[in-house]
Amino acid sequence: MRVLLLSLFFFIQSAHAVTLKVGVLAPEGTNWAKSLKKMAKEIKEATNKKVKLKIYYGGAQGDEPDVLRKVRVGQLHGGIFTGKTLGDINGDVRVLEIPFTFYGDREKALATTQKLAPFLNTKFDKENFVNLGFFEIGLVYFVSQKNTGNISSLNGLKIWSWEGDKLVSSMIETMKLISVPLPLPDVLSSLSTGIVEAAYAPPLGILSLQWNTKVKYLVDFPIAYSVGAFLVSKKGWKKVKPEHQKIVREITSRYVNEINKVNAKDNQDALSAMKAMGISFLEFPKTDVEKGKEIRAKIVDKLTGKLFSKEALGKLEKEL
Repeated sequence: MRVLLLSLFFFIQSAHAVTLKVGVLAPEGTNWAKSLKKMAKEIKEATNKKVKLKIYYGGAQGDEPDVLRKVRVGQLHGGIFTGKTLGDINGDVRVLEIPFTFYGDREKALATTQKLAPFLNTKFDKENFVNLGFFEIGLVYFVSQKNTGNISSLNGLKIWSWEGDKLVSSMIETMKLISVPLPLPDVLSSLSTGIVEAAYAPPLGILSLQWNTKVKYLVDFPIAYSVGAFLVSKKGWKKVKPEHQKIVREITSRYVNEINKVNAKDNQDALSAMKAMGISFLEFPKTDVEKGKEIRAKIVDKLTGKLFSKEALGKLEKEL
């Protein structure tokens, strides 16, 4: 009888527990993954095991579009999404990633992201997602197998673009590069075979994805700023009791801030590491700053009302 009562007690306890399954591209062993593991452990303890995060690292659930598809059909509850995939959910987020907006000022970029967060989160809510925090992925750099000393020399370069990314496609078209749309996991092998000659990512991403082993040059001129967001479907979120939602939000917010600080340092360390590996850093002339402004204006003209709203662009420009 006692065994039966104990079994019933544990059944009732587990019946009220929620496990949120989350897919991320961050590989095991990175500082980002380590912080996420600590966060999951703290959430489990703070909610007395009523809320658990099961995080699939290193693209174990596929590329970001695969994770989003699985969230929408209920196989997963959420993910940490970036760029193109965030835009598939809420195109207004992409105003933060318009090329030649922040240049090398990552602090201003992060502050602008935080100021626009309430507006952007309202849009996520309308798309049935809860945003538990914006991540700073970092300043985005070109890496290439060819020596490209200025913007004009990029013409005709075969550069990877994430399949379906309207923002990057528009930039590539405006800069007269050759777009090679591929899923993210295919970029490394494509750099090896010459299918693509260049790619773009924050420094930490370049190292994590091992692109540094296939390129010779890095253009030391940030072309954009990349953001991420920890999204959970509203359907999955509603399974979490309100009192536990508050705990999860508080803990997640703290770890997002911690990860952002770590990412900023890791990106700087990654740049130093690539330089030490012998990758040549190319500096664009100051005149290309003005060219960057012209390119930005053309991209904005093409995508306003198509990828992001005029309202979102207005809010960005107000902050700038």
